Amino acid sequence: MGTFKRVGAVLGLMVLTGCASTVKSQRLRPDYATVDRQQVKRLAVVTQPFPQGQQYIGDLWSLIARQWLNQNRDYLVKANTSLPERPTDPAFKDQCVEGIEGVLWLDPTVKRVGEGAEVALKAQLIRCRDGEEVWAAEAGGSWDSEDTKYMERREQYVKELGPDVEPYVVPSYKLLVATLDTLPNPELNEADKDEKIDLGE
Repeated sequence: MGTFKRVGAVLGLMVLTGCASTVKSQRLRPDYATVDRQQVKRLAVVTQPFPQGQQYIGDLWSLIARQWLNQNRDYLVKANTSLPERPTDPAFKDQCVEGIEGVLWLDPTVKRVGEGAEVALKAQLIRCRDGEEVWAAEAGGSWDSEDTKYMERREQYVKELGPDVEPYVVPSYKLLVATLDTLPNPELNEADKDEKIDLGE
C-alpha cells in the first residue's frame, strides 16, 4: 500500500505541474576529458530547420540555448541563429567561422496541444576542426504554456522576439534546460575566463 501511495503521489504531481519530459538518450566522446574539454569552448548555436516552418520559434530556441549556456556552463557562446532548411553540411562549415570551435545544432519539433505544447529535440555538438560529434542528446516532453515561475522570462522573450513566441517559451525552455543540462563543462584558462566576463550574459 505504501508503494502504491508513493507512486500515486508522484503521478499526481506530474499532472498538477502539467509536465512530462525525458532525456531519452545522450552520448559523449570517450576522449572528451582529455581533448574537447580544453579545445571546444567557443560555440555558435544553430536551430535548423525552423520548427513548424516558423523562424520566430527557431530564433527562440537558439536564443534560449545561447543564454542558458553562457549563464550555466563555461562555454563562450558567440553567435546564435536559425535557418529554414535541414543542414546539407554535417560539419557546419558556414557556422565554423574564425573564433568558433564548435557548433551546437538544435533540431526541434514543436506542436501546439491544448493550453501548451509538445516539444522534442535532437541536439548535437560538432567540433569545427574536423566535423566530428562531441556530444549528442534526444529529449521530448509536453508542458502548459502558463507557469508563474517563468512569467518574467516569458515576458523577456516576447519583448525581444514578438508576441507569437509566447505559447512556446515555457515548453521550449524546460526541454532545452533538461537537455543542455547533460552537456559537460569545458575547462577555461584565465584568458578564457576574462573573455567570458566580457560576454556579459
